[in-house]
Parts: sequence; structure tokens; C-alpha cells
Amino acid sequence: MSPVLAGVLQLLALTAALALAYRPLGDHMAKVYSSEKHYKPEKWIYKAIGANPSAQMRWPAYLRGVLAFSAVSVLFLYGLQRLQGVLPGSLGFQAIDPDQAFNTAASFVANTNWQSYAGEQAMGHVVQTGGLAVQNFVSAAVGMAVAVALVRGFARSRTGELGNFWADLVRGTVRILLPISVIGALLLVACGAIQNFSGIHEVGQFLGGTQQWNGGAVASQEVIKELGTNGGGYFNANSAHPFENPTPFSNLFEIFLILVIPFALTRTFGRMVGNLRQGYAILATMATIWLGFTALMMWTEFAHHGPALQAAGGAMEGKETRFGVGASAIFSVATTLTSTGAVNSFHSSFTGLGGGIQLLGMQLGEIAPGGVGSGLYGMLVMAIIAVFIAGLMVGRTPEYLGKKIGTREIKFAACYILVTPALVLGFTAAAMALPTPPHSMLNSGAHGFSEVLYAYTSGANNNGSAFGGLNADTQWFNSTIGIAMLLGRFLPMVFVLALAGSLAEQKPVPETAGTLRTDKPLYTGLLVGTILIVTGLTYFPALALGPLAEGLAS
Repeated sequence: MSPVLAGVLQLLALTAALALAYRPLGDHMAKVYSSEKHYKPEKWIYKAIGANPSAQMRWPAYLRGVLAFSAVSVLFLYGLQRLQGVLPGSLGFQAIDPDQAFNTAASFVANTNWQSYAGEQAMGHVVQTGGLAVQNFVSAAVGMAVAVALVRGFARSRTGELGNFWADLVRGTVRILLPISVIGALLLVACGAIQNFSGIHEVGQFLGGTQQWNGGAVASQEVIKELGTNGGGYFNANSAHPFENPTPFSNLFEIFLILVIPFALTRTFGRMVGNLRQGYAILATMATIWLGFTALMMWTEFAHHGPALQAAGGAMEGKETRFGVGASAIFSVATTLTSTGAVNSFHSSFTGLGGGIQLLGMQLGEIAPGGVGSGLYGMLVMAIIAVFIAGLMVGRTPEYLGKKIGTREIKFAACYILVTPALVLGFTAAAMALPTPPHSMLNSGAHGFSEVLYAYTSGANNNGSAFGGLNADTQWFNSTIGIAMLLGRFLPMVFVLALAGSLAEQKPVPETAGTLRTDKPLYTGLLVGTILIVTGLTYFPALALGPLAEGLAS
């Protein structure tokens, strides 16, 4: 079987699996967030944290819950790393340096999972399982809660109430993420992923010496790393490591985990607003961009330029032979179009245009299908922008799902789409202008610029994957990327929740003959075009200096 055919067949199998899971998972999540029943374990949690899950919150109270919980999480995870040297199960590792501890705490709480360290050489069992793995669950649940709050803003009228943050957080964790993770971890163990608490041991003879490996609860962390679109690997090689991702089947399963909740949330959205066709329109937009990017990536990586690439069946540098070009391309697009950050190949080794596709996928806002929760609310904000543009074209007040998109709403949406580019371009410009940060670049020229641009794009968009080649474990990059991660995560949430509150206060607008149908293919095309144009106008100059210049020169 040719490598191209193998890649296409894997893409078809993945699409079929996502289609089978779409309806049951989407409906289940809608029931979870609409239910008024509280299970016993959930009641214990509410009692422990002193929360009243039945109390409805307006958007300022909901936002305070999000920020308070996240702030406590950052402090807890920072303290856990700083105390690692005296904790049991530390495997002899010392406390993490302050700048790196801040960067890692910000990273995992912001659902970014950017890592400027080698996990197997820095983190013991307590920090990995009691700190990082826990944040993999709750940071994903926070994103889902904010997305559901925005959906309620569309579904409700004449009230500013968006639900209860604590109830949404606990339900998302207990009823959605935990059950799937248990089943997924068992499947990964069956594939060969490790799950233990063994210490450091020496293995084999390599070039006259031995190599050291440490075990860990890898399978359980791997499954929520992908399912919660987190991305932080137990090992430095991430999902290219055979202990995390042993076989081609486990590789395809991990891609499925990355995509299944973000895609299924579109059905949850349609179910909660009472119009499934609206959910299908958002799904079609996400799927169009995802399939288009995947096809482009496979084309760039399979293109044969010279006898070496012809013999290898494509650009194999930096890719695992057990996965090949096709599976690596599919994984790469899945991880950069979501906020996952997991990698099964070395992104810096992709072709120049391939690296540009990875960057553009993150710069779209990671909305196709995007992160768990963040992809849906990011796409809904873009849907509002598209409706506003259509309204300007025909001279009519824009409406979306029976709600008028007025000055207040469009200001919130505009602020949302401006925050992340400002962080990415501002920090990249500062890093390139100052004398010290460029010394961390492994390469010069366009590729070196792409390393820095990728780092801040990944951080501010809460992706977490690394281009490779950049030494990010410095005070400058640990501090600035940490700040970019926190601002890139929580500032957009401020505008999303404010937008949700504004929509929930409105009364429904009756549909008329002049209302733009937002459940038709025409609107889907308008939404795709709006996303690409807004992103292109924002990032094209930076992309032209990096991956485009490198790709056209090769």
C-alpha cells in the first residue's frame, strides 16, 4: 500500500469514527448541562468547596468564579512544583526554578500545556499526577463551562442569568471527562502505553553507556491530555514517545480523542438553542476548514522533491517511521487547529509551507474545531462577526439566533478577536528587537523567525505545541510566554461572558423575510470566508517573513 493511500484511509476511518460519536456524545453533553439533578459525589464536592450549585449567576459572578478558581489553581500548582524536592514520589528531582514553575503553572491552568522542560527529567510522580493531570481535567472543564454559558446567552431571554459556574465545572469533569478518560486509558494500556509508579531505572547498552527511564501513570494522563485538548506530555518526546503512543492504532485513537468533544459540542449547541440546523452549520464550517487544512498538509509533506524524499515516500525528517507522513500530517493539523499542543513529530522539520499551515491553524483562533469549549465559543464569536458583515452589506440590523447584534455586542466580539493577535505580534516584535532573546534561536533567517513567532502564537492561543529549535527555558521566554498564556486564555473569556450576559438580557426578535438564514450553506461559506480573511489580514505580514519566505525559497 502506498503511503498516500494509507494516509487517506486513516483520514476516512477517523472521519467515520467522529461521525459515529457525534450524535450520542453531543446529546449527552446537552443533557449534562441542562439537568437540574445533582449526583451524590457532586454534592460532596459542592459541600467541600462551599458552593450552591442551584444558584443562578449573572455574567460578572460567573466570571469571578472562573478567575478565582483559576487563580487558586495557578498558586497551588506553582507551590507544588516549588516544594517538589521535599515531596514523596519526587524521584529525586529538586524543586522547579521560579520562572519555570510560573510558566508551567500558567500553562496547565490556561489549558495550554506549553513545556519548556523535559518531563521525565524534571517532574516526579506527585507533580505529574497530583498537579498536572488534575489541571488537564479542570482546565478543560472551565473551557466547556464558558462555552455553555455563551450558548445559554443565546437560548435565554429577558434575564442575565447564565447558569452556575461551579455546577458546570463539576458536571463537565465528573459526567463527561472522567468516564471517557477511564475507558480511553484502558484502551491505551491495551495498546502498550505504560501505567505505573516505578522509579528511575537503567535500560540497555547504548554506545558504551546505559540509558535511564522512569515510569509513571502515563496512560491515564495521556488520555485526558488529548481528550481535554491539553497537550502536555509525560515525556519530552510527547506523543512521539512509544510509552505514550505505542502503535499506529493508538495514534489514530489519540487524534480521535483530540477532535471528538470539540466537534460534538456543535450538536450540544444546536440542542440547547432548540435548533439542530444551527449546530450543523457550525459543524460544517469547522469540518470544511479541518479537511481543507489536512489535505493541504498531506500535499505539502507528500510532495516529492528529489530522490531522497521519493525513496522515503515524502518528507520523513522528524517523523516517526511507525506513523509515517500521512498520520503525522493528520495529527499535526488536529493539534494545531485545536488547543491541544500534543505532537507526534518534530514540527520544525515539516516543510516550510507545512510549518505555515501549522501556524495559520493556531492563528485562526483554533476554532476548527478548536479546544474543548474554547473552539465553540470562538467560532460563535466569528459567527457574530460574519452576521454583522452581512448586515452591513444589505443595510439591515444584524441578527443571530433571534438576538440583535448591536453596538455593545459587536464591541465585545471585536475585542475578543483583537486580544490574541496583539499578544502574539507584540511579544514576537519585542523578542526580535531585544538583543538577548534571539540568542535562543537555533536557526537564523526565516526559519529562526518562525521559531519565535510559533512560540508566542502557541502560547497566546493556548495551544502549547513547540516548533522546535528554540531554547524557551530562559527567564525571558518563561516569563513572557507565561504572561501571554494567561492573558490569551482569560481576557477573551471576559468578553465572551460579557457578550453572553448581554445576549441573555435581550428579548427574542421575530424572524422575518429579511432575516439572514444562518443555517444554510450560503452562510457557512460566508463564515469560512470571514475567518480566513480576518486572520489573513492580521497575520499575513508576519507569515510572509517566516514560513512563506522559507517555503517559496525551497
